[in-house]
Amino acid sequence: MAFDLHGLRNAVTSHGSVARVVVADTAGSTPREQGAAMLVWTDGQSGTIGGGELEYRAAKEARAMLETGGDNEVRHALGPSLGQCCGGATVLRTEIYDMVRVDTLSDDVIARGPGEIPLSVRHLLAAARSQGRQPEVQRLDGWLIEPVVRPQIRLWIWGAGHVGRALTQVLAPLPGMAITWVDTGPERFPDNVPASVEILPAAKPELLVPHAPKDAHHLILTFSHALDLELCHRLLGHGFASAGLIGSATKWARFRSRLAALGHAKASISRIDCPIGDTTLGKHPQAIAVGVAAAILARDTATACRSGVKDNCA
Repeated sequence: MAFDLHGLRNAVTSHGSVARVVVADTAGSTPREQGAAMLVWTDGQSGTIGGGELEYRAAKEARAMLETGGDNEVRHALGPSLGQCCGGATVLRTEIYDMVRVDTLSDDVIARGPGEIPLSVRHLLAAARSQGRQPEVQRLDGWLIEPVVRPQIRLWIWGAGHVGRALTQVLAPLPGMAITWVDTGPERFPDNVPASVEILPAAKPELLVPHAPKDAHHLILTFSHALDLELCHRLLGHGFASAGLIGSATKWARFRSRLAALGHAKASISRIDCPIGDTTLGKHPQAIAVGVAAAILARDTATACRSGVKDNCA
């Protein structure tokens, strides 16, 4: 888990003062792990610290704190005091943020606690920064330390139809995901686009390909086979980390032939995955989105393990 600074900034921009409730510490069996967080504002919330009575009370207390300001930390014994099946205990830290406070936050690691920063925390932060690695979420000498979410996956979704909408809703909440969503006009997008998603309406989406980072991942699922083909053609000339195309085996066979006729090598064409998702799950938009999300998470975990970013890899 990590501190989603981008998500917090977007929430404060949209709703004014926002309470962030984070699981600061745990003991025994608990609904969520240390570092799990939710954002709460006057008439809504996002994220979860595990649901149930704990989350209900925490949200209620957070809304009361929006009126009074300040920060708070409370230990909850889940069984005795809340009647939840988990037998452990959770320490929740609630902090109130406006844009002035958000702008004071570090963009790599956020550490806070009582009094002067302890020498142990100074050493931990210095070591992490010198090694270019983020520390784990932890409590150290009374201070809570959270790494800030870094966008690790830059994903461009081409098309705002049923599958594009399902993909965005499933993928947007994942930490480290930076999504750019493209279609031919603003009317193509739903009203409830997640705040973390950048939408790019363009009459000719293919002209945006040069603006995509060369290490971006792409999912192509527009309303037009001709546009799908043009996007594949331009991405093959531009470069990408991965690319997936929605469609059948017949569609992909035709596309392979046409891309070859446009001068692309067989090895390059084979870098595009078609169909996307897990075909055993079916063709429902949400089923496709679940399959795509699972593949992205598996690939991201494997990459992090190879690079040494993630600990406890099998």
